[in-house]
Amino acid sequence: MTTSKPASPRSPLHDFLAPDSIAIIGASTDPTKRGYKAMVGLIKDGYAGKIYPINPKVDRVLGVKAYPSLADIPGTADLALICTPASSLPALLVECGKKGVKGAVILASGFRETGRPEGIQLEQEMLAAARQSGVRVIGPNTSGMFNLHKKLNLLALSNVKAGGIGLISQSGNMLLSLVLEAERNGHVGFSTYAGPGNQADIGFNDYLRYLGEDPQTRVATLYVEGFRDGRRFLDAAREITALKPVVVYKSGSTAAGQKAASSHTGALAGSYAMTVDVLRQVGVSVVQHSDEILPVAEGLGLLQKAGGKRVVVVADGGGQATIACDRLAEAGLELAELSAATQRRLGEILFPQASLVNPVDVAGSSDANPALLADCLEIVAADDKVDSIFLVGMFGGYYTRFAEDLLGGEMRGAEAMIELARNCAKPLIVYSLYAPVNPPALRRLHEAGVPVYSSIEHAVRVLAALGERGIYLAASSGQKSPPPVVPSRQAQLAFANAQGEGRDLFEFEARNLLRAHGLAVAEELLASSPDDLVGIAARVGDQPLAMKVVSKDILHKSDAGGVKLDVRGEAGMRSAFDEIMAASRAYDPQAVIKGVLLTPMARKGVEVIIGVIRDPIFGPVLMFGLGGIFVEILEDVAFRAIPLSPHDASSMLEQLKSRKILAGARGEAAVDKAALVDLLLKVSSIVEAYPELLELDLNPVIALSDGYAIVDARIIVSREAVVPKKVS
Repeated sequence: MTTSKPASPRSPLHDFLAPDSIAIIGASTDPTKRGYKAMVGLIKDGYAGKIYPINPKVDRVLGVKAYPSLADIPGTADLALICTPASSLPALLVECGKKGVKGAVILASGFRETGRPEGIQLEQEMLAAARQSGVRVIGPNTSGMFNLHKKLNLLALSNVKAGGIGLISQSGNMLLSLVLEAERNGHVGFSTYAGPGNQADIGFNDYLRYLGEDPQTRVATLYVEGFRDGRRFLDAAREITALKPVVVYKSGSTAAGQKAASSHTGALAGSYAMTVDVLRQVGVSVVQHSDEILPVAEGLGLLQKAGGKRVVVVADGGGQATIACDRLAEAGLELAELSAATQRRLGEILFPQASLVNPVDVAGSSDANPALLADCLEIVAADDKVDSIFLVGMFGGYYTRFAEDLLGGEMRGAEAMIELARNCAKPLIVYSLYAPVNPPALRRLHEAGVPVYSSIEHAVRVLAALGERGIYLAASSGQKSPPPVVPSRQAQLAFANAQGEGRDLFEFEARNLLRAHGLAVAEELLASSPDDLVGIAARVGDQPLAMKVVSKDILHKSDAGGVKLDVRGEAGMRSAFDEIMAASRAYDPQAVIKGVLLTPMARKGVEVIIGVIRDPIFGPVLMFGLGGIFVEILEDVAFRAIPLSPHDASSMLEQLKSRKILAGARGEAAVDKAALVDLLLKVSSIVEAYPELLELDLNPVIALSDGYAIVDARIIVSREAVVPKKVS
């Protein structure tokens, strides 16, 4: 989505995440202490900047001159690693500010994460001291940080390579797991790591902007347990994903999932699914299994994107080709349909028994000449209907499986594949059952930046991430949000009245608001007493009507017996009116009942639900799904953060598992998708225009072949005072 906002200024985190000098406050000669381990990491890796150990009890730490206090060091330090207890932090941060230290890594725990009042207060005091002193804080309760291209390794990790993966992780153990996995991989390296800890000062959005600007980082990778400010993270991610891939593994769910929501939408929002949807909306590649984090980060870092989801599989065995196709389909990828020319060219070099359609099974053609696989890859790569290429089988192990003299052919094949990968915009992914033993041909592919995986599932997840990213970049280019809605004075007055009376909008007020902003809402009539039904009957004739109680005290009208459908004629209206009033008073004798709302019955169509909730983490979020069992039991819904772009809105329809119903199932007419997209965009704009609107439910909306009908509209009003937008 394009924006007229100016580009964000350079992240201040560069000043201390890539420091030229560092003070270790609490440097130690005790090998069990973090102040010792950090010194080991700096010295062992050859950090070229200035190191200032701070310890009043010793003259040197590991041969480096120590100083009694920070005030005693010559000059200043860009970064301070503070290894002292929590209680010392406020005073030390003031001292850091006086020496011009720009950032501090705070290892100590005992702050807000304890849940105790004294811990919360200490964190507030620490943060106040940091802000007063102009010092940015990593943590507290952090595992630390490293910048391997600066040879700054404050965790003293061994055998960790410098590379292109920037990593932010709220779990120190997850960092260790990824580092050990990278060591086994042998080809993956990291740029910068930081543990955000409590995020008292620096949040995920700040770290993401830094990684987005860092020239050494090719892919930003985040392990997130909880966002402090999800809206700011989405804004940052929208900017950074346009520049480089962003991978997120999110554990748990947002805080909204812990509250009892008052609307139907609210009951579904706050879920993990909502978090995934809004992250993907801004181009983030979300992985849902922890063992996918590093493979996806590696693949995206190396290959960046694919043109789409059409994959060609080239295999030297039918079984693994079938497995690959199953996994591709499950991941939402498509098997590319190869052209007749491509199939003819393949047929010219493969045995007659080979399968020339996708998946391409060479059927033994490569057993004596493994380099033939590279020829096949070159042929399929030239097909315009192919977005990415997936080699599946035993490449790299032919010389072990058949004959040692095949090693030369495999090496020639590897070089040809490398040349293809360099000259072709279509990503090449290799799965080999010999990957765990890392034979020469696979090592050569790895060294040249062609990703090789030992798991079909991991390889497919990378292909999916590449396709999703390419589609996102193409769709978001040039996307513009609809023009802003100008609030109407009548709607603002309705909100003010509702807030003053401590209630939500009556349905007729909600419908008036929607109608005022161009939504297709049928006319409604309010009967305050049975006498009003005479004029209504004369006006509508024998038209079938829906009748619903109007009361600020009755939220769920159907549960109260406050709804009657397909009512016709004056006699039917009177009978329904009396039944609604009697049932509603029995349901809540204290309820204040304003009357009964009468609206035309909608034509038969497909029931959908549209809702909005203001999530405490991500702000206003819109939900769309099919109604009935699909939302009640299956929870087949899609979420997007507001504001929506046209692509956001249309992608919500395509995301649903039950989307075929919208296209017309079992002879039913297809619904008007363009009208639904327009409806979603208008709802998004309305929510932006009215900060008083807390939650919204349009349930159901009847999707028709020529538009839609809003059957029920409910708007929950914020009880907090807001400053209304000016009306022109």
